[in-house]
Amino acid sequence: MTPRHHLDEVTIVGYSAGALPTALAVVAAAHLGICQNCRESLRNADAIGGLLLAQQQSSTMPSTVAREAMLAQLATTQQDEPRQHHDHLRNNDPDALPSPLHPYFGSTFSALRWRMVAPGVHRIRATHVTDGNLMLLRIGPGKSVPMHSHQGNELTMILRGSYDDTLGHFSPGDVADLDCDITHQPITSPGSPCICVAATDAPLRFDGWVARMLQPLIKL
Repeated sequence: MTPRHHLDEVTIVGYSAGALPTALAVVAAAHLGICQNCRESLRNADAIGGLLLAQQQSSTMPSTVAREAMLAQLATTQQDEPRQHHDHLRNNDPDALPSPLHPYFGSTFSALRWRMVAPGVHRIRATHVTDGNLMLLRIGPGKSVPMHSHQGNELTMILRGSYDDTLGHFSPGDVADLDCDITHQPITSPGSPCICVAATDAPLRFDGWVARMLQPLIKL
């Protein structure tokens, strides 16, 4: 699995700093687990953050000692790639969910208990996430999500199936990292449902009046 759509650099820096809402951080961690490209960007962000922290901590130290401390911090950060991002890659079970999702949805696809929210659309919400909205979505083949934009940020990772929108084709492992400047209408590919994990930090903004009327019921 080689993703073609990746996390935005701002998201990676926020993840490195521990500044993302829980919902967004969970999806970011799931993508980092399968994406070498984004893990490399995370290592760079961690290294920069480590250097800045070391610089602050050593502001009262002699310049030679401060420089050595910064170099040691950089070397440690580059060598210690966070294992939690790729531990679940060792599990080749096609029924297994990515390990960052286990505390919120369980460990397997087969154990999921879906709730229908619209014809062809099923959802499972992570009810114990208080900062942001985290959910699994299963959308039937050939279905279109209503045209919408975003009042905040949306982070969606494809787990099974695929969809297309104005940003391209999204298949397993790909992540859509969207903000309030993006308006789109995903259309799932024929053949099999599209299953994704999605996180938002604010409600979506639907264009159509029917979708806006239903929004309080489906809580998107």
